[in-house]
Amino acid sequence: MLSQNIVTAIYIASSVLFILSLGGLSNQEKAKRAVWFGIIGMALAVIGTIFGPGVGLSSWLVGMLVIGAVIGAIVASRVEMTGMPQLVAALHSFVGLAAVFIGIGSELDPPMLTDKVEIIIHEVEIYLGVFIGAITFTGSIIAYGKLSGVIDGKALVLPGRHALNIIMLLACLVLGYLYLNHAGSWTLLVMTAIAFVIGAHLVMAIGGADMPVVVSMLNSYSGWAAAATGFLLGNDLLIVTGALVGSSGAILSYIMCKAMNRNFLSVILGGWGGASGPQMEVEGEMVPTDVDSLAADLDMASSVIIVPGYGMAVAQAQSAVSELTRRLRDKGKTVRFAIHPVAGRLPGHMNVLLAEAKVPYDIVLEMDEINEDFADTDIVIILGANDIVNPAAKEDPNSPIAGMPVLEVWNAAQVIISKRGQGRGYSGIENPLFYKDNSRMLYGDAKASLDQLLTKLS
Repeated sequence: MLSQNIVTAIYIASSVLFILSLGGLSNQEKAKRAVWFGIIGMALAVIGTIFGPGVGLSSWLVGMLVIGAVIGAIVASRVEMTGMPQLVAALHSFVGLAAVFIGIGSELDPPMLTDKVEIIIHEVEIYLGVFIGAITFTGSIIAYGKLSGVIDGKALVLPGRHALNIIMLLACLVLGYLYLNHAGSWTLLVMTAIAFVIGAHLVMAIGGADMPVVVSMLNSYSGWAAAATGFLLGNDLLIVTGALVGSSGAILSYIMCKAMNRNFLSVILGGWGGASGPQMEVEGEMVPTDVDSLAADLDMASSVIIVPGYGMAVAQAQSAVSELTRRLRDKGKTVRFAIHPVAGRLPGHMNVLLAEAKVPYDIVLEMDEINEDFADTDIVIILGANDIVNPAAKEDPNSPIAGMPVLEVWNAAQVIISKRGQGRGYSGIENPLFYKDNSRMLYGDAKASLDQLLTKLS
């Protein structure tokens, strides 16, 4: 067994590594090293906790650790990048459920406390931890369902849904008052059931266009649940780690809301359920093109911007995109990438895919850096993106994404949209871009289309 001083030193080292990991993830070139910082920090944290004072290394604990490690390794190795958002949502649910179990367990088997103030603090920690954990658990389950397509991505708008949320929240406050006045454990259990409903209802009321923000916010919730659990268990590292995750997730959600011209509280409370009036009618028709025509157009073009979206992730076309970029640049053409803050279904989704395919970092630009350059661009190639290039955000005040900053690709001389079919985007909104005079539809799997295109380019 390790002494308390050694465990404290290990926890400090883990905290520093977690901070370095978070800091490094803000830069693509340092991201891989940052991930290793996080892995080493977590390994140290687990070792320090298992072999620290007060924890007996029983056969049950060893068995659970082995089973959990094996399941985690199998799941992580089988999940494709397209399934990463769903995996993140599922992992958030585990954190929330763990907080619920620990809180209820501490209520059923309380520590021996004699000081009245300590007892009150302990009960507050239990109540808050279970409340946040329960909301995180069911909210993450619904998010997983929406991201995986098991649950409809459209917002569930119940009559008087805000009043319902307020009533449930007030009920939890009343139950909390009763719990702190020792009315019995039933108050905690009833609150847990209500919090489960709150978490599910909040996320069900949020439309698909805002799901990246929801995933980020659930990440924040899981952090605060972990911090509350840390206070409950007296574990300093869990408090620090939970606070890091909770605050960084909240900041990221706020930044994303600003980038989407969304009200932070309105998104989280399900206020962006749908349009406030009839949406504009889309006129015209989608004009198809083929690989031969695109190859000829690229030979004539001098500047190209590629906009990756979820379709590129689904087709796993990032390597083909990287090769296309290399060949076009070898011909002396200017090739850049335009990344929207919420491209894909997870913040940074496209950046990770492009980095995996070894696309040079210096040609991958954020929306604010490149939006004004579309007017001087010969060809824009859109790979599976939909909502992030939808002009309805600027042209239709009744659109569910009205006011959301988008990549203004329609200002380019020519726009090529690679899509598997004529379906709508994740938010279920029609895209007028597909019907514009300078737009052409390249139907088919993105990877298959790019592989064919590469055979046409010398």
